[in-house]
Formats: sequence, structure tokens, C-alpha cells
Amino acid sequence: MEATMGQSHGRESIISGPSPFDTLPVDCISSIISFTSPRDACNAASVSKTLESAAKSDSLWEKFLPLEYTSLIPQYPRVFSSKKELYFALCDDPLLIEDGKKSFRLEKASGKRCIMISPKEVSITWGSSPEHWQWISIPESRFEKIAELIDVCWFEIRGGMHTRYLSPGTRYSVYIVFKTKNGCPGLGDLPVDAGVGLVGQESPQKLIYFVGPQARDDGWMEAELGQFYNDSCCDDISLSVGKTNTPDWKSGLIIQGFEFRPVKTR
Repeated sequence: MEATMGQSHGRESIISGPSPFDTLPVDCISSIISFTSPRDACNAASVSKTLESAAKSDSLWEKFLPLEYTSLIPQYPRVFSSKKELYFALCDDPLLIEDGKKSFRLEKASGKRCIMISPKEVSITWGSSPEHWQWISIPESRFEKIAELIDVCWFEIRGGMHTRYLSPGTRYSVYIVFKTKNGCPGLGDLPVDAGVGLVGQESPQKLIYFVGPQARDDGWMEAELGQFYNDSCCDDISLSVGKTNTPDWKSGLIIQGFEFRPVKTR
């Protein structure tokens, strides 16, 4: 996607003809583009040489970065040559925040915030009992410790997050990010109850399945628990997922976390 958003490799050639913007100062053009989106900025770079120069400016890409970006830079093991390069790093390489309890990145096309919370941040029934759940470390996880379901009859997880970590005026989807082992006995082929909503309000419920979803680009699978609209970043969001109405023992589920992502608009 980075290539389609104005990176040098794989980009359409720049139109050589004059543009109405060519008579404006580059700083002025950058200021105008900053009211659009990162995707639009990359598209603008293909219109003319003047727009390409404006679309590269640090003053433009700083507008697309989160306000706290300077505190995030030390986590990267390299020096960035531009704010644009830093922006794409924040999209492609998630960072741990809140003492490793949350993972932060930006949605590439819009610059909206995406947050994944660790399973350590939610309440898992019997989660502290090693005979039922184990906390494991695997290299492909963002977090140091993640949850593996060993054997339970009562499968229930509840948690949530404050919306101050997210982008305002944005509709979000919440996903459970997971892997399965041995077909996830007791859960894999059965519908599981899930819900997401504002604390204090009734959460819409839906059914999800742990066997069937296609793998993500990072090798994990995901199932959408629900959606909500983040109006002004002053609410608490609750989430739940569980299967408590069957006596079957359940196992074979590895949970990396719960991810909050902006709903993609068509």
C-alpha cells in the first residue's frame, strides 16, 4: 500500500504539464494539502513537480503524525530522514505503549489511530489458573506474554478501554486476534457470543466463529466483535466474548489481543 500512497517505487509518472498550483508558494500548497489525508497527499504528488515537492514537506507530514510522536521516536532503532518516513514507520511497525500493555500504530490511508490491547488488560475467567490458561511467549506476538486456552468449561472474557486512545469522530471495529490449535476443540465449530458497546448502554450482541476466518497479513486470524462510534474521546468501551451455555470442555485458542481499528469506508 505504501507504493500506492506516493512512494518512489511503483508510482505513476508525474504529469509534466503545468498545474494551477505551480504559481503558489510551496509552503502554501503544503498547508492546503494538510487539510486532506495522507492518501490524498500521496496522490497529489503525482500531479506536478511543484505538488510533489509540497507533498514531501515535513510541515505537511507533521500534521498527519500524532501529537505525542516525539515521545514515540526513541523506540525505533534508526534515524528518520523525514516526517513522511516516520509516518510510514508508525503505520508499518506497531509500537508498545502503556508499559507494554497496548500496541499503537496508524492506519495508513487516513492516519487514524489503531490500538491493540494485551490479553493481560482484560478479565479472563480462570485466567490465573495454569491448569486452565497459560501465559506464553512467542516471537510473532506484539506482546511479551499472551494467553493460551488449555482447558475450560466456562469460556468468558470481558474487558474494555477508554476512547481517549483513539481518533475522535471515527467509527471503530473491535477484533479478537488469535490462532487455533488442533481445531480449537469445544469452540472451533460452534458460535461464540460477542459484543462491543459504550459502558452504561446495552451492547449489541453477535455470534463469531474461531474456525473459518482467513489469516491476516501477519499470520494471525481475527473475528469482529462489534463496532462503535467514537465521538469525542470521553467514553469507556466494553467488550465481551464467551461460550458459557455448553458443558463441553474447550481448548486450543491462543489470544494475542483485542484490536480497535477504524472502519474502512468504501
